[in-house]
Amino acid sequence: MEAVRAGFLHGVGETSLFVARVLRTLFTGGFEFREFLRQCYQIGNRSLGLIAVTGTIVGLVLAIQSRPVLVDFGAESMLPGMVAISIIREMGPVISALICAGKIGSGMGAELGSMRVTEQIDAMEVSSISPYRFLIVPRVVACTLMMPLLALYANALGIFGSWIGANIKGEMNLVLFMSQAFSNVEFSDLFPSVLKTFFFGFVIGMVGCYKGFHAGRGTESVGVAANSAVVMASLLVIVVDLIAVQLTDLLYS
Repeated sequence: MEAVRAGFLHGVGETSLFVARVLRTLFTGGFEFREFLRQCYQIGNRSLGLIAVTGTIVGLVLAIQSRPVLVDFGAESMLPGMVAISIIREMGPVISALICAGKIGSGMGAELGSMRVTEQIDAMEVSSISPYRFLIVPRVVACTLMMPLLALYANALGIFGSWIGANIKGEMNLVLFMSQAFSNVEFSDLFPSVLKTFFFGFVIGMVGCYKGFHAGRGTESVGVAANSAVVMASLLVIVVDLIAVQLTDLLYS
């Protein structure tokens, strides 16, 4: 029991030091703008197609599952607004973050893990080149800033997918559907949703970089780093979402 507790405290301390050094490097150690742009492209290119398909299907399924219940209560006209609020508040950001945790988090963990195994990171440190500045900070910042854009993209396609679902057993004009959907959306729905995606992106980028940067020396450690990055990032996304929901409820209650 003592060994488990000591290991847990060691992990918390090591993680805290890693996050503190990343933040210190971000504000005092310069910024590699070209690498940042490359990471933005890589993150968007890796996730765009999968998020497009997933967002559309989520909206489609949500509309198909909700329509019969609303029809029973004679409230079918509420379908666009209900689906839009559900997607914008929760479904779009969380689904996008979980996809990015699997796609981006694992990619960062594997990439930095392979650089650790092949001693490229050690060579940078020996040459007095900060791996935090050139490898970690651009990835974390790119992931933090790209996550809201990907979530908004998923929201838009989710609402479009819900229109498709609404037209499977009914008929509704796209312009009318969108008008009814966004007439029910307020700033208090959109702002917390977008704000928490920044934290999702920060957590995913930080976890992926941490796991890869602290990978072991064997080749199998690359797979371990990628797998643990996905698991930990997905878990932390759920935890951050829970905290964000509680804070939003306190602020707007």
